[in-house]
Amino acid sequence: MYSPSKVPALKERIQVSDKVPALRERIQFSDLLSRFGILIVWLVIIAVFSILQPDTFFTGSNFASIFGSQAVLLMLTIGTLFSLTVGEFDLSVAGALGLSYVLIGWLNVVQGWPIVPAIVVAIGSGVLVGFVNAFFVVRLGVPSIIVTLGSGTLLVGLASAINDKVVSGVSDALVTITRYNLVGLPVAFWGALALTLAVWYVYRYTPLGRYLYFVGAGREVSRLAGLRVNALRAGGLVATSTVSAAAGVVLAGSLGSVDPNIANSYLLPAYAAAFLGSTAFTPGRFNPLGSFIAVYFLITGITGLEILGYSGWIADVFYGGSLVIAVTLSKLVSLRKR
Repeated sequence: MYSPSKVPALKERIQVSDKVPALRERIQFSDLLSRFGILIVWLVIIAVFSILQPDTFFTGSNFASIFGSQAVLLMLTIGTLFSLTVGEFDLSVAGALGLSYVLIGWLNVVQGWPIVPAIVVAIGSGVLVGFVNAFFVVRLGVPSIIVTLGSGTLLVGLASAINDKVVSGVSDALVTITRYNLVGLPVAFWGALALTLAVWYVYRYTPLGRYLYFVGAGREVSRLAGLRVNALRAGGLVATSTVSAAAGVVLAGSLGSVDPNIANSYLLPAYAAAFLGSTAFTPGRFNPLGSFIAVYFLITGITGLEILGYSGWIADVFYGGSLVIAVTLSKLVSLRKR
């Protein structure tokens, strides 16, 4: 039956229903922007530098250099994801990389070992570092940021004790394999890309990936759900150190020599890329595809600024500023999801 008193309420419902499609569109646009914002900004940066320096920036050789030169950083960034995902900070990744890197030069060049056993020992050192970190963090309950800060410094000193001089003449087999061009890019890049895709698959499609995320989101809840929380935390730390050591092997092959002073320069960029990557694709979660984009987003910006004449200090400023911004954005995304 018609009732005049119901007319205002009916009109209000009609107005609200009319707003629903527009609201949905705004939500969808916001979601797309949060997922692919870094990719859009990356393309904008490429366009800007290409316009400003078309003869030097927008060239095939420059893009080949950008993509081909960051395999080690990409591997190290992907490695950090394992510990970060389970809620642990591993600041020893550069130390693990440096120790592996120095061991390749010392064993292969100075001691005359064949390259394969040298690689096994170098990667094994990363496994050992991971277990030591896991013992103190998981078994004894010491905060990971303290343990790994100390172990990372210890590893730097240990690497210098083993060999503190520049060593050249790393095995031609390792150098050739690492530098071999495949479709215009070195094998090292394709290996790092394969690692990225493999970890993405594990995170996206396997129970292990979901378990790692669960532990990082809440240990007690995960424990009550029947997950082996301590084993997953320990596994994350071991995986991080092992991949870091593998990155050291690739670094030795890429350079063909060993300089014990350069490993520490990878710590800040790796964390900047990991946190920046957590704002893309699956915002609020550390994810391999986001990290991949973040690595090349950062190096594109640095390369463009260096071509414009801002060299020397610009890399530290760019990476440091990006880390602060990335952590802030990651925090804001987490708060928004609650």
